[in-house]
Amino acid sequence: MTQSGVRGEPARPRVQQAQDLGRDDGPRDDAAPDGGGDNGDGGGAGGRRRGGRRRPRGKRGILRWSAITLSVLILGTAGAGYFYYWHLNNNIDKGERSSGDSKAKKAEPNAAGQTPLNILLIGSDSRNSEENVKLGGSRDQMGSKPLGDVQMLIHLSAGRKHASVVSVPRDTRVDIPECRDPETGKTYPATNDIINASLARGGAGCTLATWENLTGAYIDHWMTIDFAGVVKMADAIGGVEVCVEHNVHDRALPGTPGGSGLKLKAGKHKVKGKQALQWLRTRHAFESDLGRAKAQHMYMNSMIRTLKKQNVFTDTGRLMGLAEAATDSLKVSEEIGQVDELYGLGMQLKTVPTDRITMTTMPNDVDPQNPNHLVPKGADAEQVWSMIRDDVPFDNKGKDEKKPAKEQEQASADPAAEDGEIGIVVQNGTRSATLAPVGGRAHAVGQALVEKGFSRATADGTVTLAEDKTVVRYPSAELEGDGQRVAKSLGIPLSSVKRSTDVSGVTLVVGADWREGTAYPKQSKPEAGDVPKTADALNGSDSDKCMPVYEPYRW
Repeated sequence: MTQSGVRGEPARPRVQQAQDLGRDDGPRDDAAPDGGGDNGDGGGAGGRRRGGRRRPRGKRGILRWSAITLSVLILGTAGAGYFYYWHLNNNIDKGERSSGDSKAKKAEPNAAGQTPLNILLIGSDSRNSEENVKLGGSRDQMGSKPLGDVQMLIHLSAGRKHASVVSVPRDTRVDIPECRDPETGKTYPATNDIINASLARGGAGCTLATWENLTGAYIDHWMTIDFAGVVKMADAIGGVEVCVEHNVHDRALPGTPGGSGLKLKAGKHKVKGKQALQWLRTRHAFESDLGRAKAQHMYMNSMIRTLKKQNVFTDTGRLMGLAEAATDSLKVSEEIGQVDELYGLGMQLKTVPTDRITMTTMPNDVDPQNPNHLVPKGADAEQVWSMIRDDVPFDNKGKDEKKPAKEQEQASADPAAEDGEIGIVVQNGTRSATLAPVGGRAHAVGQALVEKGFSRATADGTVTLAEDKTVVRYPSAELEGDGQRVAKSLGIPLSSVKRSTDVSGVTLVVGADWREGTAYPKQSKPEAGDVPKTADALNGSDSDKCMPVYEPYRW
C-alpha cells in the first residue's frame, strides 16, 4: 500500500463561515408604483403572518418560476427546423453553471445507466430595463444587482417516472458559500444570510452552489427569468384556471399598505396576463409568503394540466410564438444554452404524468434570530432533501417505487493503514439553524475512537460547525481507505465518506444527526410517499383545491 506523507498528520480545521452581519448585499425593500405593490410592513389587522412573524416587503414577478417551467415544456415540443433553432439559440442568454464553493457530487447512475436530473428555477427581481422598472417597482434601484425572489428545485427521477418540486421561501436564512462573480471577477466571502441574497453574490451560479450546500444534492442546471419575461409568458399561456374559497380583494388596508390588486369572486376563474400576475403575487389575502407559495403551486399544476389537455403541442404556429417568448425571456446555465439541449430537457419533463408531479415547500420554522425570516425545519427538511438525494418519489403512485434502491457502497481500492497509524481530527458539527451545538461531542466521539484502537484520534475544540449529516472527509485518494475504515468502525455509511480539499487528513465531523452516544445511530430511509406533512405537498392531478382567503381581504 502506498503510504501517504500526511496519513498521521492532524487535519486542518475547516474554516467556519463568516457572519456577514452588515449584509451590504442583502435584500432591499421595494416601493410599489402607484400604491399597487405588495410591500406591506405587516402592521394592522391585515398584516398577520403565520407563526406571528412579520414578512419583509414583497417583490414582484411571482410568475417567473411558472414561466420557466412552461418554457421548458414548450421547447420540448417545438418541431421547428434547423434555421428556426438557430434563431432561437440567439435569443437565449447564458451564464456559468456554478460560481460558488460546493462539494455536491452527481448521483451514481442506476442499473439502466440513468441518473436523476435536478434543475434550479430562479426568478430574479432585475430592474435593468425600462420594461422591468414598470413591472417591478422603484426606479431608483434600476441597475442594482438582482435578488433571487423565487427559487425552487425540480427533481426529475432517474427513470423519468416522477417529478418532485421543492420551493424555498426567499427569506430563509442559510449558509451562502464563497462565490465569485463571473462578470466582474469579484469574490464574495462565505456568509449566513437569507437565500435570495445569493443571486447578488455571484449570479445564478452562486445560488446554485448555495442550494447544493443546503440540500447535499448535485444540481445539473439553472434557469432564470425576470419581470418582463414573466409578463410575456403569462400572455402566451392563454389562461390558467385558479380557485378561491371566498371572494377576495388583495388591497391596502389601514396599517397594511400594498396588495396585488387581485379581485375575484369565490369559485374557479381563468386568469391570464396581469390578472395571473396578481394571483401569483398575492400574499396578504393568502395570509403569508407560505400561503402565496401554495397558490403558486396550484397555478403551476393547473398550467401543466391545461397544456397537456389542449392541442398546444401540435399547434405549430402557437408553439413558435410561445418558444419565441420563452427563449427571449430565459437565461440558462451554459451547458443547456442551445435549443437542442432545451428540447431534450423538455421532452424528458413532458413524459412525467401530472399525477406523478408533487409540489412542496421546504419545511421551515421561524428564525430564532429574526422573526421576519425562516430557517429549515430540522429533521423534516432533511427528510425532504434525503428523498431528493436518494431519488425517492414524493408520491406513492409508482408500483415499483415503494422502496428506494439499495445504496451502493463501494470500498476503496486502497486498503486502510493500521488503526493506530491513522491520524484523525474530530470536529463538532451539531449546530443547526434551530438547535444549539451539543457541547463535548468532538471529545466524546474522539475518545470512543481511541478506545477502538485509533490512538491518533484527537478532538478539535476550536470550531463548532453546522453539518446536517455526519461526514468523514479525506484530502486525497490514498486516504480514502483510511476514511472508510474510520466510518466503518463507528457504523457511519460509506456514502458519508467524502473527498475534500478543505482538510489535510482524515476528518470526522459529528453532525446534527448524531447528537448523543458514541455509536452512529441507524438512519431509517424514507419510502415513496413519506414526504413530511410540513412540506404542504400538492399533487399535480388535484384540480379541486381552492385557496382560502384571510378574512380581512374578503368582500
